[in-house]
Amino acid sequence: MTLRFGLLSAVSVVALAALPAAAAATPCSVHEFLQPPRSPGSCQDVQPDIFVSPGKALQALVIPADVSLDVTPDVESRIEIRVRGGKVLASEDHSSPRGMNGYYVVTAKWSPDSQFFVYSFTLSGGHQPWSFPIMIYSRKWNTFARLSDLIDEKPTISAKFAFSGPHTLIAQTWKTEGAIDQPVRIKVDLAMGFAKLKPGQQ
Repeated sequence: MTLRFGLLSAVSVVALAALPAAAAATPCSVHEFLQPPRSPGSCQDVQPDIFVSPGKALQALVIPADVSLDVTPDVESRIEIRVRGGKVLASEDHSSPRGMNGYYVVTAKWSPDSQFFVYSFTLSGGHQPWSFPIMIYSRKWNTFARLSDLIDEKPTISAKFAFSGPHTLIAQTWKTEGAIDQPVRIKVDLAMGFAKLKPGQQ
């Protein structure tokens, strides 16, 4: 009986010792605000999402901004466009000082001709849950622009988008201002759209 009691006690001690470690497991990639905050040095192994262009010459990295211990590292994003050797050609930072008023990427794709990298994002703080702005990187111009600049400042109301042909983007906006329950499909030739942008919009 003594031996059996000792074994049970030992098992109980091991289980109790393991419990805090499990309870202390920190979520690192769920786009969440944390309470209590995660510990300094946590989530060090979080890696960027890498999107290789169809032509293999460029890579787009969606990098967790990791700006605050009050949120998971991926609650806001930075974008880098690199050549295969690692040189950064362009970047865009969608983070905010406290990690609560920036954006994180929802969907990202290269155009079939490798000339444009397109991504949709949403507000990290949860405001305007119907709004999914879309950003576009142009390889020719080596810069970023908002899709809204190409469609008369209309918003995009879905994180999903697709391509038709080499670089025609298909997305959704509203039928009339404020009608988020009446989406309409739009098609934008990105090459023509960038060519029409004014200085400062590119």
